[in-house]
Amino acid sequence: MKKPPSLTPRWSKTIVDTYGTPPVGLVSGQGATLTDEEGKSYIDLLAGIAVNSLGYGNAQVAQAVSRQARTLVHTSNLFATQPVLDAGEKLIRRVGDSDARVFFCNSGAEANEAAFKLARLTGRRRILAAEHGFHGRTMGALALTGQPDKQRAFHPLPGGVEFYPFGDADYLCQLVEQDPTDTAAIILEPIQGETGVIPAPAGFMQKVNELCDEYGILLIVDEVQTGAGRTGTFFAHEVEGVQPDVITMAKGLGAGVPIGATITRGRARDLFKPGSHGTTFGGNPVACAAANVVLDTVDADFLAEVTHKGAYLRQEMEKLPLVERVRGRGLMLGIVLAQPVAKQAVRDGLAQGLILNAPSENVLRLTPPLVISQDELDTALTTLRTIVEELA
Repeated sequence: MKKPPSLTPRWSKTIVDTYGTPPVGLVSGQGATLTDEEGKSYIDLLAGIAVNSLGYGNAQVAQAVSRQARTLVHTSNLFATQPVLDAGEKLIRRVGDSDARVFFCNSGAEANEAAFKLARLTGRRRILAAEHGFHGRTMGALALTGQPDKQRAFHPLPGGVEFYPFGDADYLCQLVEQDPTDTAAIILEPIQGETGVIPAPAGFMQKVNELCDEYGILLIVDEVQTGAGRTGTFFAHEVEGVQPDVITMAKGLGAGVPIGATITRGRARDLFKPGSHGTTFGGNPVACAAANVVLDTVDADFLAEVTHKGAYLRQEMEKLPLVERVRGRGLMLGIVLAQPVAKQAVRDGLAQGLILNAPSENVLRLTPPLVISQDELDTALTTLRTIVEELA
């Protein structure tokens, strides 16, 4: 039988060039291991950018999605369905506030677009966002993203957004006090992922929470990358004990099936009214069926395992030459290198059967599937050790 054409040349002729042509075409996966079209295996330390929380080939996800697809694929939000209600109720229990409400959408950018619109509905104009933060590529989410190189080509962006240095509570307080009655929201990530896995300094989020409470400002916490157990707690902001008005989620919530969520409580709960926002595919029964598997799986024992694996990975990485320090929590780690060789490490990793990511020249971002096995971790670490030693 004639072998089909390679995937990568077809990609360059077919797909818009927003990412460049991928170096590898993948065809299957199991656990944290992927296989390409030539039969070569790779241990995945990226998980589709922190998306495939339950790994590849997960039987429970496959069964839930298949069962739901055979039963009821789509209805729109003009009708109620069981999967969306189950997922929403489970998220509300995770928040710990029975008065919270959930808006389902399809991605992290959409979740943050909804949060942006909630801020507008307060009647105030100013939204304060962190420098170097990342909230998505759609126009509203991009306006909140504190990375000028990503914004530059798309001006004019939606207005009213001002930026503060991430972690500088004094600066942020002064910025708010310039016009507190017109400040609608403060948005932040507990850990800035796209910038190189940079956690908020201890106590910073609490101070922001207090500032928001003092002036009636919405606190929006972007948990798109950190949520659903990635950092060893279901939400990363739990560590600081803060109470956001809005939480945005996506990525790991669907275990690879596209879904986003904007959770509202307190000052934000009743801002959306019928007709003020919507999405055709949001709350899709198939996507919510996958989310229900994640929400049922990520329990206290599962989170303890994530914490244990993360500590082990950190401990072993800190032993390597070239590694200055490791930052992050759970299975969201940034490996800070002493030289700007992270992108070369990604290329070397691919050649040696390891999928890595370099958000900057001297940082490797490790966000493997949360179900990565000890054997897969050890094999990945052996390969990483070889790569780093050769680069050193």
